[in-house]
Amino acid sequence: MDLIDLHTHSTASDGSFSPRALVEYAVKKGAAAIALTDHDTIEGLPEALHVAGAMGLELVPGLEISADHPGGTMHILGYFINPEDPVLGQELNRLQEARRERNPKIIAKLQNLGIPVTYDQVRALAVGQVGRPHIAQAMLQIGAVKTLDEAFKKFLTKGAPAYVEKFRYPPEKAVALIIRAGGVPVLAHPFTLKFASPDELRGHVSALKDQGLKGLECLYSEHSTEQTRRYSLLAADLGLAVTGGTDFHGKNKESVDLLTGYGALRIPYRLLEELKRFQPGF
Repeated sequence: MDLIDLHTHSTASDGSFSPRALVEYAVKKGAAAIALTDHDTIEGLPEALHVAGAMGLELVPGLEISADHPGGTMHILGYFINPEDPVLGQELNRLQEARRERNPKIIAKLQNLGIPVTYDQVRALAVGQVGRPHIAQAMLQIGAVKTLDEAFKKFLTKGAPAYVEKFRYPPEKAVALIIRAGGVPVLAHPFTLKFASPDELRGHVSALKDQGLKGLECLYSEHSTEQTRRYSLLAADLGLAVTGGTDFHGKNKESVDLLTGYGALRIPYRLLEELKRFQPGF
């Protein structure tokens, strides 16, 4: 089976592999195709596309936009986007500025909790934009936590004592930005929306479809077999593309590997073929 991975991150956001290293690793792993979907940035795409072209790997230019969603977290993946779209670039700059404003506030909260992390320590760990994974790495370095997972669960995740909200676009704006840049918008890992019932999720996904959503990430590292089945049925019922990805971050999510997630994930190339049919003008 030709395997793909449509959800990966590089050092342009919060992954540990440079765009070049990510492509090289994908080739080494025998990937048929991958998508680079960094958080709120497309800065890693030129390098990734160049290296992928030279090495004969199919690389889908993408990104992952954080969208406003009370009660949970919502991420909208965009595939086949035009990295040179000027409006997309301007709007992503706004999101990156929101991240820059948020990081010192998180660090201040940690310091008030008795954890002596500094912004300089965190900045030294990042190649691209600074994010919570880099703060977690700094906490690990000074011995404040034993694992990156502990840093997030105890301090950095939504609802934790050092968490800070940041500006996000409403979902319809995120979807519209992706479409304007020639892309195909897909709702990532639906379980993080934390809806109380399947009917509630269905209603929300249906509303997003009316706003231009084209797909649902059904195969994902943290989805159970039952969640994968349920999301796939929902996508089929609503006429959405079924997609899948590991959310690979390299050493920043050490237990999640490219193509296979926690070990059992298998995402067939046919899902990418089906996703291509949702491109504008196909």
